[in-house]
Amino acid sequence: MAKRDCYEVLSVERGAGPDDIKKAYRTLAVKHHPDKNPGDKSAEEKFKELGEAYDILSDPQKRALYDQHGHAAFDRRAGGSGAGGFHDPLDIFREVFGGSGIFENLFGGGSSDATQPQRGNDLRYDMEITFEEAAHGCEKEITLTKPDTCETCQGSGAEPGSRARTCPNCRGRGQVINSRGIFSIAQNCPNCQGAGQVFEKPCKSCRSEGRRERSSKIKLRIPAGVDTGSRLRSAGNGEAGFRGGPAGDLYVVLHVKAHSIFQRDGDDLLCEVPVSFIQAALGAEIEVPALDGKAAIRVPPGTQPGTMFRLKGKGIMNVQGYGHGDLHVRINVEVPTHLSAAQKAKLQEFAELCSGKENPLSQGFFEKAKSLFH
Repeated sequence: MAKRDCYEVLSVERGAGPDDIKKAYRTLAVKHHPDKNPGDKSAEEKFKELGEAYDILSDPQKRALYDQHGHAAFDRRAGGSGAGGFHDPLDIFREVFGGSGIFENLFGGGSSDATQPQRGNDLRYDMEITFEEAAHGCEKEITLTKPDTCETCQGSGAEPGSRARTCPNCRGRGQVINSRGIFSIAQNCPNCQGAGQVFEKPCKSCRSEGRRERSSKIKLRIPAGVDTGSRLRSAGNGEAGFRGGPAGDLYVVLHVKAHSIFQRDGDDLLCEVPVSFIQAALGAEIEVPALDGKAAIRVPPGTQPGTMFRLKGKGIMNVQGYGHGDLHVRINVEVPTHLSAAQKAKLQEFAELCSGKENPLSQGFFEKAKSLFH
């Protein structure tokens, strides 16, 4: 198959300058890079074609020959010079994009220098607490098994007094390159585990890792006002770092148990309190539950079911310290059951004394509904 024109491959004009050619190559090479199109043979071929076109047009001598003779200038079978052959497409790609770190920058992959100190991973711990603990705050102690700094080698990975030397396998780079066709894959050196150094006497306690699994007890102060989903950060209580790097953090996610009486709405509390129909009709002073014990409210005569009373400042303390929410009490008028004969007689006597004006809501409702009864 005849090769396509190099200018056409890079989508540039024949008079394009070096910067335009490089810019066009960068855009198309990222688009068709094999690592971004795994298993796509078409993308692989286009990537090779882009590398050859850029190799020709970025070199003034090769470009002059190409402009005069086309691809035949590099085909020895047609009597061309060969011009020294072409470079590996991946080598061209690395050269244009600056070598190390290109996959991390362009494709979101890659890793940091494995020979440098590395911070430990953060950890998550889910904790369940009671409603009262969330409202008032408390102290908790948790036991966590996690990688901690080895006490024998203090994280160095070597027996005390042992000297480090450059890893002979990776020559101190911490990575080795494995080539598979046009692919070149960088992996942590299996000999030094990416450290770039090996020790004369590796630490026996941690097998040269510098960390050991250990059970730790961690105390936590839970502030008043937290709720389900609140997240507490315990700095430095995550996994230990590598090669002297700092430890990660521990994040504790809270889950608050439901309460048998109170419901929560932000910093406000809601509770439903039953009262007898006698108390609702005649009025009464009743005690209602509150977080700090109990509170008293005055139920006026004729209080209807669902009436709300607000007790200011009797709610949850704001976790940021902006005061307390309120307690909202909803009245639920309880209809008596299991009446004795004497009680039924008294109620019947009461009913006979009623004219309907005692229940204005019912009277108004049925007046409005009269038209529906015909």
